[in-house]
Amino acid sequence: MSAETSVPRPREPGLDISDSDLFRGLMSEAPFAFAFFNPDGRFVRVNSTFTELTGHPVELHLDRRPAELLPADLTTLIEAALRRIAGEALPVTDQRIRTRADNGDSRHWTVSFFPMHDDDGVVGTALFGVDVTERQLNEEVLERSEERYRSLVESQQQLVWISSPSGSVAEDAPQWRAITGQGLEEYLAHGWLDAVHPDDRPGTEEAWREALRGRTMFEWSYRVRTRASGYRHFEVRAVPIIRHGRVVEWVGANTDVTPQREAEEMRGRLTDQLGAAALRTARLQGATAQLAEALTVEQVVQVIIDVGRTALAADHSSVALLDLDRATLKLISSGGTPDTRGEEIDLAQPNVMTMAVNSRRPLFAESPDSLRAQLVDAGAEEAQISGFLTQTDERAWVGLPLLAAGRALGALRFAFTRTQKISQEDGVFLEALAGQCALAVERATLFEREHKTAETLQRSLLPERLPVVRGLMLAYRFRSGSRHVQVGGDWYDAFVLQDGRVAAVVGDVMGKGVKAAAGMGRIRNAMRALALTNPPPAAVLTGLDRVFEATEEEEQVTTLAYMVVEPGTGEGTLALAGHPPPLLVSPQGVGLLHETEPGTPLGWATSRKQFRFCVPPGHTAVLYSDGLVENRKRGLDAGLRELSSVVAEAPPEVLSSPNMLLDFLVDHMLSGYEQDDDVTVLAIHVPPATKSD
Repeated sequence: MSAETSVPRPREPGLDISDSDLFRGLMSEAPFAFAFFNPDGRFVRVNSTFTELTGHPVELHLDRRPAELLPADLTTLIEAALRRIAGEALPVTDQRIRTRADNGDSRHWTVSFFPMHDDDGVVGTALFGVDVTERQLNEEVLERSEERYRSLVESQQQLVWISSPSGSVAEDAPQWRAITGQGLEEYLAHGWLDAVHPDDRPGTEEAWREALRGRTMFEWSYRVRTRASGYRHFEVRAVPIIRHGRVVEWVGANTDVTPQREAEEMRGRLTDQLGAAALRTARLQGATAQLAEALTVEQVVQVIIDVGRTALAADHSSVALLDLDRATLKLISSGGTPDTRGEEIDLAQPNVMTMAVNSRRPLFAESPDSLRAQLVDAGAEEAQISGFLTQTDERAWVGLPLLAAGRALGALRFAFTRTQKISQEDGVFLEALAGQCALAVERATLFEREHKTAETLQRSLLPERLPVVRGLMLAYRFRSGSRHVQVGGDWYDAFVLQDGRVAAVVGDVMGKGVKAAAGMGRIRNAMRALALTNPPPAAVLTGLDRVFEATEEEEQVTTLAYMVVEPGTGEGTLALAGHPPPLLVSPQGVGLLHETEPGTPLGWATSRKQFRFCVPPGHTAVLYSDGLVENRKRGLDAGLRELSSVVAEAPPEVLSSPNMLLDFLVDHMLSGYEQDDDVTVLAIHVPPATKSD
């Protein structure tokens, strides 16, 4: 009897399967499961290892069919193999089965069936089973590892490839060809370079050759043409596989980094946009701050021109204000406005500014063709447009209407000597700028109107000339210190009393504008009336206190210095209402401040006093407002000391001329300081006595 397999084995004489002792000894030591079935499919022999597969003792198997003992899956496998052997007398090999032990552990087996022959034919079937649990687990671990690797590669969008030691591609890379659309023949050898972007190919090829020569890692990035004829960004890394000092192959991986590149480009664009937005915001804030300080139309126009040059990089800037009565735009700044004729533009004449005003919308012309098309639509003549475009170097234009509460005030015009792409964000910025400019223009227009009214009022209240009196010389200086060109409450006056003496006064109504000027006018007129009826300074100030309480508001502060002087002799009296003391200047250049009580401002309950004040011949008395001696950087006391010391620097010819003396004092006291208040100065000079006198 023999057991035939696919590889015949030599028969061993004297071996009888019926020799139970020999069989038992062999089977008990065998590391594999064994079972023998008779032609009827019943168990004849099993070893102990087989019982690990079935879970039953050896004795229980004998003379039983598999279906009586074994699980359905194992029974099915065995019976199918027995039937096949009975019919074909051929082995059935490498059948896989898994069993589960009582403790829940799974075991994996490889089972093979072989027919057993004697001279009469098949006498039974032998089953051999090998425990391949460890191998199965290793295979599963390897398979999971491969799956993880494959998933990782796929998730990283990597294309793995292999090349020969010389760098030529010898194996297919389906993923690469799926992306590039290359055929196998196109891809093999060095065909993959054909898919690299033409601009990237020279550098890529040289870097690859350098890596091959040096047997160093190849790291590069390039764009690859896709099947759809677009390009994607890839980063490649390849390493040489070296055995026994020789490169046997190169293994590389291409990683699709297009999303990262696109994200970087998007971040770059967003950063640029945010930077541009921040810059536009800063420019708008800067322009708003400048416009807030510009209160005259002239100042507003200058700010607009500066903003056009700095914030917009405009080569030409123009501003025009609307004259509704004449249906024209009047150019306030016409520098670089070649499409206009004269200082006035008829609204019916199509150009950048009139179109912006008429439509109440911004006009953006990014090129001459764009401007031409818009002007033609507005009814401009082709010859006129061509003539303008031929004469100018401008190549882009912006026209912005100045709108306040929906009402057109005028227009802004910015022009560039290059074509200019104007984005939506630029348009928003320009409209916001125009809105701020419109508010500034409206505010400046109202301010100038108020200023003109107040200035007219102030001038009407101040004397046009000082009286000419024998034995006395009078002079005055007034210098506005308002940055906003507003009129203030400073005033001066001098007039002859009924007894021939001269009354002189310098006063200061705190505040600016029409209100201060009107208050100054009331006090000045009241003082004249009181002085002409009862000239002593104390009496005049007492009367002014009553007038002030009756006509002025409590928070109004008004100060003044009032004196009465005898022409020729200079004898006089002085009264102060909260005002700095007068300065007496000698012919030798000595300046003395009159030491007297300053008193309180008008309207404060107090007993007014007057003091003797003499201006000897050759001397000059100077009355002044606090703007001469006090500012943000210099206090009143320091200013008074400086005023006395400045007199000593005056040359003799200045000391003898009240007009020259006032110019000298004002210039020297304001030198080095920013004037922030009105300066009013009045000089009373008594000429030296002559022999004829």
